[in-house]
Amino acid sequence: MGKKHKQQGRVIGVGERIFDVGMTIFGILLSLLVFYPVYYVVIASLSKPLYVENGSVMFAIKHFTLESYRQAVAKPGVWTAYGNTIFYTTAGVLVNMIFSTTMAYALSKKKLVLRKFFTLFTIFTMWFNAGIIPTYLTFRDFNLLNTRTAIILGFAINTYNMIIMKSFFEQVPYELEEAAYIDGADHFTIFFRIFLPLSKPALATVGMFYGVNRWNSYFWAMQLVNDDTKAPLQVLLKKMMVDRVANASEAAIVTQNSLSSPTTVIYAMIVIAILPVLVVFPFVQKYFKTGLTVGGVKG
Repeated sequence: MGKKHKQQGRVIGVGERIFDVGMTIFGILLSLLVFYPVYYVVIASLSKPLYVENGSVMFAIKHFTLESYRQAVAKPGVWTAYGNTIFYTTAGVLVNMIFSTTMAYALSKKKLVLRKFFTLFTIFTMWFNAGIIPTYLTFRDFNLLNTRTAIILGFAINTYNMIIMKSFFEQVPYELEEAAYIDGADHFTIFFRIFLPLSKPALATVGMFYGVNRWNSYFWAMQLVNDDTKAPLQVLLKKMMVDRVANASEAAIVTQNSLSSPTTVIYAMIVIAILPVLVVFPFVQKYFKTGLTVGGVKG
């Protein structure tokens, strides 16, 4: 029998210790693999384009310069697009949370008539949807094309996120709800005074999911909005990347004295685009474990 060690009041075998070390190393390597693309974009955006184009930029900045950022923030329409992204994300997440929490609260009630039917009908949409063309035609028929309303209200709920909220609501002790009923509280009071305050981990997790999705989304915004003054930052970034590919020969012409290029400007724009998400994430990550785990609770 292999050697055993005590840890936190229990005996751990050598095999388990080797497994833990192996999984730790694997986790570190996987984290580095995921982190490196973001790191590369940052160092490339701060390097001279010549070294980016010839592949010299791998792990460190080569000839530091902020010219790519200066050109990125000076690009016509960038601040309008940035403001649109902030508006779409803020208003969109608010709408998402209202629809998700209220529907989750209703489906979490065992006394709801046809509760099982409504739950299965909702889950059905996770695997089957109308498709891109019918969805676009629906927006057109409702006269929502080229409107901000289409982006904000058109994708008001995500079934997976709603299920996370529903599972969390189902874990709230019924005794609290029953006591509130006895005191004369109605559903609105119970929802706002009991369920929401007790659901901060799930609210933070679902809110972050919605926020990241809203912030990064560009496909439907690109399809539904043709006015550049209403387009979000990601659509502008997509157009920059398309122009970069279309003018690849011109973009590749860089010299020792070049301080920026279409490629490095795109990298700078990417950094500017993801910066708010990177800033907000540390403040909500502590809720992720609880919020995600509760999504797997049977309800």
